[in-house]
Amino acid sequence: MQNFTFYAPTYFVFGQGKENQTGRYVKRFGGTKVLIHYGGGSCVRSGLLDRIKESLDYEEIPYVLLGGVQPNPRSGLVYKGIEICRKENIDMILAVGGGSTIDSSKAIAAGVLYDGDFWDFYEGKARIKKALPVGTVLTIAAAGSEGSPDSVITKEEGMFKRGATGEALRPRFSILNPELTQTLPPHQTAAGITDIIAHLYERYLTTTEEVEVTDRMIEGLMMAMIHEGPRVIEDPNNYDARANIMWAGMMAHNNSCGVGRRQDWNSHNIEHELSAQYDCAHGAGLAVTMPAVFKYVMHNDVTRFAQVANRVWGCKMDFYHPERTALAGIEALKSFLKSIGMPTTFAELGAKEEDIEKMADVCVNGDGRPGYLSGFVKLDKQDVMNIYRMMI
Repeated sequence: MQNFTFYAPTYFVFGQGKENQTGRYVKRFGGTKVLIHYGGGSCVRSGLLDRIKESLDYEEIPYVLLGGVQPNPRSGLVYKGIEICRKENIDMILAVGGGSTIDSSKAIAAGVLYDGDFWDFYEGKARIKKALPVGTVLTIAAAGSEGSPDSVITKEEGMFKRGATGEALRPRFSILNPELTQTLPPHQTAAGITDIIAHLYERYLTTTEEVEVTDRMIEGLMMAMIHEGPRVIEDPNNYDARANIMWAGMMAHNNSCGVGRRQDWNSHNIEHELSAQYDCAHGAGLAVTMPAVFKYVMHNDVTRFAQVANRVWGCKMDFYHPERTALAGIEALKSFLKSIGMPTTFAELGAKEEDIEKMADVCVNGDGRPGYLSGFVKLDKQDVMNIYRMMI
């Protein structure tokens, strides 16, 4: 295990009806004028936005509204949010929605206190040292952004999808009511489960030795998703399944499972070009990407892939041919994702073979990247092209 520091100060408020206490927690964490950042339709139609506004009104906290967040959130709305916050003297961002809304809120929070272009953080030209405080009311269990220091934004000029991180981005508080996820379409629920599993695999695929504690934590969370996924697809109103999935989503990405170990993230980086190019759901893109990436890189450490196949997917360990066990585990993952309604091929995402070279080039070279991806295995442009072709 490697040396590490870990500090995760987010205050979590979990359970039924807790969104009605939003104003109390905004006040507790110092907010005196708030930007409410949200997507649109569902949080308005469901009355959630009105309940949050009433809670803020009760605490006499003024607010400004900024809706319109899209899946794969765009840089244009971030610039607009930064401008509003500066003009209105906003001192807290309240994200109402899923990972896209929270990521956009974090980008705004960092950009308001930065003299340059906020995209500098996402391009790796600057580090996030300070940001306005962010609070969240979560409506989708998936990205884990409600507990993480990470944010992913798509730059509309060039459609670059890139991530930034900084401890200042961790939300001060996050309100998690599993009831708010019960109205999600099955596809969104399944995509969220897939994203959670991907966050766990990205940490599990490590070249660091002697990390049994976090291995076992990751394995346990994966097994919970395998158990709860089919239950919630069968019965969208299963509160207990929703609750377990929502908490697993946070645990999968606040990095408590990733400390002291080298991590991968190649599947995410390769998928980002798919969701940037075709605007598919991130989880759906990961469902197609992960099995291809894993088959391509598994020989770097067959034992690790065989281990997760045996411990998590229940595949019989073939000690003479561990690669068979490793492949069985990858196929089990693919079958599970298909069983909850996720796509398995390039075509199902609307992706086109003629775009492969361009996507691979952007993936490893675009927006200041060094010509390769560095994770569990170092991948160059040809490697990424090969992986995309495996998805066809």
